[in-house]
Amino acid sequence: MTSLQQLADIAGARIVNPPSADAPVTFVGLDSQNVEPGGLFAALPGTRVHGATYAFDSAAGAILTDEAGLAIIQQTADRRPVLVVEDVRAILGYVAAEVYGHPSQSFTLLGVTGTSGKTTTTYMLEKGLTAAGCKVGLIGTTGTKIMGRDVATELTTPEAPMLQRLFAQMRDEGVTHVVMEVSSHALMLGRVTGSDFDVAAFTNLSQDHLDFHPTMEDYFQAKALFFDPASELRAKRSVVCVDDEWGQRMAELADDPLTVATTKGADVTAELVRIDDQGRQRIQLTADDTYEFTLPMPGAFNVANAALAAAIAQTAGVELTPFLRGLEQAAVPGRMERIDEGQPFVAVVDYAHKPAAIGAVLATLRGQVEGRIGVAVGAGGDRDSSKRPLMGAEAAKGADFVVVTDDNPRTEDPAAIRTAVLAGAREAGTDAEIVEVSPRGKAIDALVEWARPGDAVIVVGKGHEVGQLVGTEKLHFDDREEMRRAITERQSRA
Repeated sequence: MTSLQQLADIAGARIVNPPSADAPVTFVGLDSQNVEPGGLFAALPGTRVHGATYAFDSAAGAILTDEAGLAIIQQTADRRPVLVVEDVRAILGYVAAEVYGHPSQSFTLLGVTGTSGKTTTTYMLEKGLTAAGCKVGLIGTTGTKIMGRDVATELTTPEAPMLQRLFAQMRDEGVTHVVMEVSSHALMLGRVTGSDFDVAAFTNLSQDHLDFHPTMEDYFQAKALFFDPASELRAKRSVVCVDDEWGQRMAELADDPLTVATTKGADVTAELVRIDDQGRQRIQLTADDTYEFTLPMPGAFNVANAALAAAIAQTAGVELTPFLRGLEQAAVPGRMERIDEGQPFVAVVDYAHKPAAIGAVLATLRGQVEGRIGVAVGAGGDRDSSKRPLMGAEAAKGADFVVVTDDNPRTEDPAAIRTAVLAGAREAGTDAEIVEVSPRGKAIDALVEWARPGDAVIVVGKGHEVGQLVGTEKLHFDDREEMRRAITERQSRA
């Protein structure tokens, strides 16, 4: 059991209203309404309201906050103990880890960061590790799983208290390996502090999140916190894909990393042997030995993801032969997911929502079909606006037919977002036919109606997501459902 004084010592906090008897702290939370009685409420400064504003109505036994939060609390009749620190986020992970008994030390913790490929790589890891006899926990964009069972979470990387609780649950259920996506936000906002990573892996870097990071260099430096020997967040060992210049820089920064590439000159390399007519890829992997396996997922980028997953497993001491058998069963919801209703053309849904990712999935389709390529594309509101024309340009460069539509407009004007995407598509100077269709369901209809036998159509941007954020509302919307509906309706009219 952890006392309040022990947490104060770890956090470097002063205690205001110290308790007469130091009761153990068994819970830490950020939601004032969900803190267990007697637990510790972490009151963070917000963009509009400080979390300490809600402390009075909380069942917490004590509060962790900063000087501004203390001032708010002292304006009330609240006399509960308050731990006061300079920066709550900076120490919250360490505090939560202490309360939950440092659970990440009880299993092998594998983290994957980068712009694209995180989700796919972690899914590959989950399949491969399970096939190799490991008991696996998974935390990422598509949700959290404990040995294949879904567990509800909201963020790609949960906030530190939730993350440590999840780790404790996984530990208590006998998990041996945890695989998780680690976003740049998680690294910068302290969500993974207090977590002991055995392996950190880097996929690639391309433009994204420049609403949060001022420049690409800042974005890189955020990722580098996971690899820099001088960083408190560094993992014990590093695996880095060096297919792009950012990966090469990261490998130079990291301490003795295992390098991965789809070309020669790395510690682990993967080479495409052949592709069958279903897009399955036969891959030769060279690591401690030479292996061949069939990856059911199309795309050159998935060759790199598979190589990275194998290298992570090798670094974690997992035998590759059974691991690769697991990779042969890998699939990721909303990642190059085929929609088959018996139609005479290929229909795909993919999560690609960055310029480079859109270019990559369209190139993959181009290599798989002899016909034309159509794409429906939009951009999210209240996010990096500079990538919108770039997304449009990549769509126009890679497709014959481009339908510009809505993604998650959030609180922005959807028409203004579409205008930016359209401008990029038209300025690309290609022969692509470019149209604007809203709402998104009608855009998918237009895409399906355009397709002829032998063509391929793809909807990018949302992938596995089952909601569309319009204003402050989340409306049910699933690209996969809409694609099936559009195809079925077209076939019923034939």
